[in-house]
Parts: sequence; C-alpha cells; structure tokens
Amino acid sequence: MPHQNVQTRALHVSSCMRPSNRTQKLCFGRQKLKKTTLLAATFAGLSVFATAGYAQDCKAVTVEDAFDLDEAAIVALYDCLKDAMAEGYAKEGDPIGKNYRNWIVTSTRPAVQGAHSNRLLQTFANPVAAEHYLKFEEEGVVMPVGSVLAKESITVSIKKKAARVGPLFIMKKLEAGGAPETDDWLYGGIQPNGKQMKFKQSFCHDCHESWEDQDFLAYPMEEVRVSN
Repeated sequence: MPHQNVQTRALHVSSCMRPSNRTQKLCFGRQKLKKTTLLAATFAGLSVFATAGYAQDCKAVTVEDAFDLDEAAIVALYDCLKDAMAEGYAKEGDPIGKNYRNWIVTSTRPAVQGAHSNRLLQTFANPVAAEHYLKFEEEGVVMPVGSVLAKESITVSIKKKAARVGPLFIMKKLEAGGAPETDDWLYGGIQPNGKQMKFKQSFCHDCHESWEDQDFLAYPMEEVRVSN
C-alpha cells in the first residue's frame, strides 16, 4: 500500500510537469487558489494590525488638562471606548451594568464636571427617575423611590497621554428610612472589569451634600443637558 501511494504522488507530479490540457487547467487552478489564500491571509493580517493600531491611537490624549478637551475630542474618545465600557460593566452580570444603556441618557455627550476626579461623565436615568431628573430643577427636588442613576466615566491620564474606561457610578433612592445617614440614597459602583467597588457611603454622600436642594443630585453641564 505505501508503494502505491508513492506511485500516485509521482504520477501527480509528473502530470503537472508534462500536463495535458485538462491536467494543466487543474494545476493552474490549484496554484491560483494558493495565491488567493495567501493574499486573503495577508489582508487579514493587515486588517488586524490596523484595527489594533486604531484602538490604541483613538485613546490618545494630547491636552495638558481634561478641561481642555473640546467637543470633537470628547466624542471621539467616547466612540472609541463605549463598546468596551458597556461590555466591561456587564461582565460579572450586575443587573444595572447589563441594562443601564436601555435607560434614558441625560446628556448629548460626556463632559468634565469637576467631580469624580475630573473624569468625563455621562449619566443614564432609569424610567422611575428620568421624568424628574430631566427637569434639572435646583430647588425642592424630591426624587421618587426606586430612582436609579448610572453614571459612566472615562478616566483621562495626562501623564500617560491616554484615556481609559473608568467606573460606573450608581445612586439608588430607597424608601424613607432606608439609609438615614445618606438621606435614603444608596451609592455603588462597578469597576471596568465588572466587579463591585468597595467604599464607605459617606465617601460619596459628603460630596453630594453640596446639592441638598436637588435631592443630593448633580446634573450634567448645562451645555450638554437633554431636555425632557
């Protein structure tokens, strides 16, 4: 049997060396297929390389301060990171991390607000919160129980000249008496890898006390607010 295989291969080689019309077409077709496969593999490699290069470049930051980012640069950074952001927050199966993008977005784009370490922020409001939050009232605000706000963030590293996904910051309005030390707000956060953040409630609420008349809520910058 091995002897027959060697003979078969020898006949195949000789037929390509001294081909008939039919064999010549067959050998030419095989060579053409190999060239096509090689070209496809080359283009695929270039595509992967280009995609990786774009993914790296689109996160680049050239300003000396996050407040110096203009609208076009902010939108470009968000477009670059938004898919990784949603995927990361949902990675561990947190219900808010998985579903907040289906809520109402409260700004036309992210913006630097000064809080949260000068990160770029974009807030989503669940259906319970949206109607009240989007009024952006400055006095007498009382959010209904069950209101949830989820705030995406992008960390801008001036030192590393690059942006990266930051935490998803979360506020939940509890029933009266549910969290008396924080005026019935429960603060939470999801890291970019989907894991829960750990911190004292006072760490957040001490800052939010500045907006007591707004039921302790901060709003997006005026120039990016969405009206209801």
